[in-house]
Amino acid sequence: MTYRSPIKHCRDCGTAVAYRLPDDGDTKLRAVCPACGLVHYENPLNVVGTVPVLDDGRVLLCKRNIEPRWGKWTLPAGFMELDETTAQGAARETDEEAGAQIEIGPLFSLLNVRRVGQVHLFYQARLLSDQFNPGHETIEARLFEEHDVPWDEIAFRTVKETLEAYFADRKAGAIGLHCIDID
Repeated sequence: MTYRSPIKHCRDCGTAVAYRLPDDGDTKLRAVCPACGLVHYENPLNVVGTVPVLDDGRVLLCKRNIEPRWGKWTLPAGFMELDETTAQGAARETDEEAGAQIEIGPLFSLLNVRRVGQVHLFYQARLLSDQFNPGHETIEARLFEEHDVPWDEIAFRTVKETLEAYFADRKAGAIGLHCIDID
C-alpha cells in the first residue's frame, strides 16, 4: 500500500488540483494546480523522540492521555516542528510529555513507516533525575526495567521495536544505530 494524502485544493489559489506528472520532468504523480501551476509536493512527516534511561538501565515510558491509543505506553515522542533540529524536537517532546530532565545523546533508531508517510527518529537520552512532571498529553510517566515493561500495552510498533533494540543492545554491551522498515 502506498501512502497518499488527499490534497484537494491549491494552497495558494484554492482551485481543485489534479494528480498528474508535472511539466518539469518529474517522474512522480503530484497534485498540480491547473489554474496557477503550483506543484504540491507531499513528503513524510518526522516523528522525533527519545529513549530516556537512568544509568541503571531503567527506561522512561509515558502513558498516553491523548488519542490515538489513549491509555497505552510510549516513549516520549511527537511531530517535529519547523525551525528545530530532530534532536531539539526530541528533547522538546521529552520535556512536554514527561517533564524529564535529560542529556540528549546520539541517534538510536530510525524507522520508516511508509504506510502512514512517517519517519520516526529516537535519540538516546540520559536521565538526569528520576523526578518527572508530565504534561497534559501524559497520564503517568514511569521508569521500567525490561521485565516490567507492559509489552502488550505499548502504543506503537515503532516504540516496541525501539525498546526491543535498546534492551538487546544493553545485554550485548554495545549501543548501536538501528534502521528499521515497518510495513
